[in-house]
Amino acid sequence: MRLIKTALRLFQLLPLRLAHAIGSIIGWLLYVCPSKAKKVTRRNLQLCFPEKSSTEIKSLTLQSLQETAKTAFELGRIWLDPVPKVLKLVIRVVGEDIMKAAVDAGKGVLLLAPHLGSWELYGLHISNYAPTTYMYKPPKMDGFETVMTRFRARGGAALAPTDRRGVMQLLRALERGEIVGILPDQEPNRSSGVFAPFFGIDALTMTLASKLAAKTDAAVVCGFARRLADSSGFEIIFKAADKDIASEDASVAAAALNRTVEACVCVEPAQYQWEYKRFSKRPPKESKKIYS
Repeated sequence: MRLIKTALRLFQLLPLRLAHAIGSIIGWLLYVCPSKAKKVTRRNLQLCFPEKSSTEIKSLTLQSLQETAKTAFELGRIWLDPVPKVLKLVIRVVGEDIMKAAVDAGKGVLLLAPHLGSWELYGLHISNYAPTTYMYKPPKMDGFETVMTRFRARGGAALAPTDRRGVMQLLRALERGEIVGILPDQEPNRSSGVFAPFFGIDALTMTLASKLAAKTDAAVVCGFARRLADSSGFEIIFKAADKDIASEDASVAAAALNRTVEACVCVEPAQYQWEYKRFSKRPPKESKKIYS
């Protein structure tokens, strides 16, 4: 924990362009070496973009590793700088009318925040619109949960753990007309999800988001903070969710959830966290593993 805190303080001192430049070098090293991150990233990209050539997959693999490394090196500024200073990194907002209309409807907003771009900055920006509660998965590392929750709550957001108590906290927030943020692209437990296509590949997909939307009639919005190519800052992008996301049919709703995430990923595919083993759990009748 001391090492992590020291690293964050050092990263805080870096200008954004330098932080991203270092991230690009680290990502390149992960690419030229036989790293696990490279192997998983390439496998995911091959599955999700079968139409791309081998050369295109290699290029996108390198870009993805570099963008993921940038996420780590920009974290010091996002977590430690004063909130007003951090929010100045947002250069423009696209689709803000979608977000404002959802808030103004007064039935609560279910915000889907996939692992795309700078999701930490995205969460901080969202607190500008209404009181916000974010669901989070407690990390395995001892002591890191306290650090993570303290920094994520700096904009006034409340944090809800991924348990029954946390779900009730989300429901109450939506009933008050507030914003609830969920990461929609992590593999849930088998009892908490169904298999649905994600870029054409069956992926175990959470049902919680769709259940919350159906139960509360909350508006559902997806978005992310896109890292600008010149490292001058970020662009916040909002998109309305697929209309079937609150379907009573769990499989239909899960497919709609994944289509919603896909629509955001396709805007900036290199900035998605392809290093995550999204397809590790397979349907009961499928015995072949995707990752070796």
